[in-house]
Amino acid sequence: MDADFDAAVLGQGLPPAVEAALAEAGAQRGDPVRAMAALMRAQSLAPDHPAVLIAFYRHHFYGHRLLMARDVARRALVVGAQALGLPVVWREVPKRALPGARHDAPTRFFLFVLKGYAYLSLRLDDAVEARDALALLRALDPDDCVGAALLEAVRQRALAGNADGDEPVYVQATGAAAWARLPAAA
Repeated sequence: MDADFDAAVLGQGLPPAVEAALAEAGAQRGDPVRAMAALMRAQSLAPDHPAVLIAFYRHHFYGHRLLMARDVARRALVVGAQALGLPVVWREVPKRALPGARHDAPTRFFLFVLKGYAYLSLRLDDAVEARDALALLRALDPDDCVGAALLEAVRQRALAGNADGDEPVYVQATGAAAWARLPAAA
């Protein structure tokens, strides 16, 4: 792994101008136009820095611009995949456990971005994308270190038409047991 990317995932290693632009975007969150201008400035200086991508994602997500947030997630998946030496198209990532899901910053970045992508796909009624992203998460993170099994349980419950509250959303379980209680993606 690249030590610089490890630091970047943790929000470190930002050039001062990028850090200032992100701070300004945060301070301007009540004014979406000014916040976006600051984010664009940060992006022009560090387009692939994880902190910039995370800031863009949050800006769009909390502004209820879910399609735009998912587009940022796609970009972040490419950046994360490159840092891990994985194929840049998430659908081409081999379905095998990634070491480091519990503690490795770049691995966790990739997994959390994929989880966010799956969540947004669910919210956007893109069932195939959500299902496939969650199936990949199940393979990459069999110990459910990023908590994607709960999202898969919600997806499966919605498919079964049990959204009326007759059944619990999930049976409390963590780690590999969370995935084990769920059938394979349908």
